[in-house]
Amino acid sequence: MRKIILVPAAMIAVLAVAGCENTKKQFDFSKKAPDEFSVVKRAPLEMPPDFNIQAPQPGAPRPQELSASDMARSAVLGDAAQRRIAKEAGVSQGEAVLLQKSGALDASGAIREQVDRETADIAEDKMPGIDHLRRMVGQNVEPPAKVVDPVAEANRLKQNKAEGKPLSTGETPAKNR
Repeated sequence: MRKIILVPAAMIAVLAVAGCENTKKQFDFSKKAPDEFSVVKRAPLEMPPDFNIQAPQPGAPRPQELSASDMARSAVLGDAAQRRIAKEAGVSQGEAVLLQKSGALDASGAIREQVDRETADIAEDKMPGIDHLRRMVGQNVEPPAKVVDPVAEANRLKQNKAEGKPLSTGETPAKNR
């Protein structure tokens, strides 16, 4: 009789303890995600050039590592070279770091010509066969582009609207180059 009472009482006690939030915390049953702000990248291991290795001191900081605040400062403000670039370019140090890390300072002045050349090669490869034939015969594939005169075009559209004509009526005025 005593076993019959003891087993259900023990089961009820186990369920009650398992349901308590404090019990979960005390026995560490809850999930804990790592703090993404406390994760720090460690510097790679290095072999000294003269192979003279000193034994590390317990608790001493690594000589090749910067502190987290120094790493953040160098990421935002950059080093001496970036400060020099900032002075020469007339921008802030943060902007100079951003420009240097994005590769904008290494960009060529002739980037537009390079992009046009590469795009022309791609366009030539993807050109329809009929356009290749027209070029061989000497016909123009595309009409030459013209630059629209914005003031004259606005006046033409206003006039068409006032007269009740469709907006596409009339020729689009071009600028003289």
